Amino acid sequence: MVNQIPPVFKVPSYKRSNASTFRRSPSLANHRRNLYATGSEKPKNRSMPDLSPTLLAFGFIWYIAFLFSTTCHEAAHALVAKLGGDTTAASGGQVTLNPVPHIQREPWGMVVIPLISFALSKGQSMFGWASAPYDPHWERRHPHRAALMALAGPATNYLLMFLAVIGFRLGTAMHWIGSDPATGQRDFPSVVLLVFFTLNLLLGTFNLLPAPPLDGSSVIMLFMSENRAQKYLDWLRGNNFALLGLILAWVAFRQLYPYVEAFAVKLLIPGQF
Repeated sequence: MVNQIPPVFKVPSYKRSNASTFRRSPSLANHRRNLYATGSEKPKNRSMPDLSPTLLAFGFIWYIAFLFSTTCHEAAHALVAKLGGDTTAASGGQVTLNPVPHIQREPWGMVVIPLISFALSKGQSMFGWASAPYDPHWERRHPHRAALMALAGPATNYLLMFLAVIGFRLGTAMHWIGSDPATGQRDFPSVVLLVFFTLNLLLGTFNLLPAPPLDGSSVIMLFMSENRAQKYLDWLRGNNFALLGLILAWVAFRQLYPYVEAFAVKLLIPGQF
């Protein structure tokens, strides 16, 4: 979102991609308890993170899901850009599901900040981001292709969400996965699938908001003519709206997401939260 390299050497990037947290709404804030039992309640030292082994295990599951989902999101951006004629990200090795090239590009957003935010919030949230480079001249010449590139990331998150739903519903129907009848605690596969469902619904929805620097701010060019889209890009890239856009997106997301989540849960996995 903020250029850290002098403009001569800077390759613009999608830092719009994966601003992720699982404390977006009151319903999400309770997912830790709903998905994975945390044991008996004990007096807590508020000055130190209360990271029990069970909570650490859940954090590990969430982080692996975040790392994989983020990698898929960025790889989708890079692949669609390559298919559309921009090989910038592909040349950087980002058309891959190997997370290493993506981590090398954004070590803070993909490793350091997610783990620190999880520890400091006592397991209540995890925040992070990633990016994929692209050629701004290509974007302006082909705004509709650039819009498809932007759409590819959130679309991939929704695909992962639906795969998690299929796995969860199939596993439940075949009695391969479920909950302990005595304690109500979900088994490990159930937890993993529900985390993937929650995380990718959140990522896809947040990144589709039409506010810079999120993907949705470019996706809307699909509904414009080429000429109008180019003028829109000149306006969008000629101003630094990243911080304002994120603030507005955050405010809108907190109001919107609980309804999106409730609808998706009721439609796809009713009775699971």
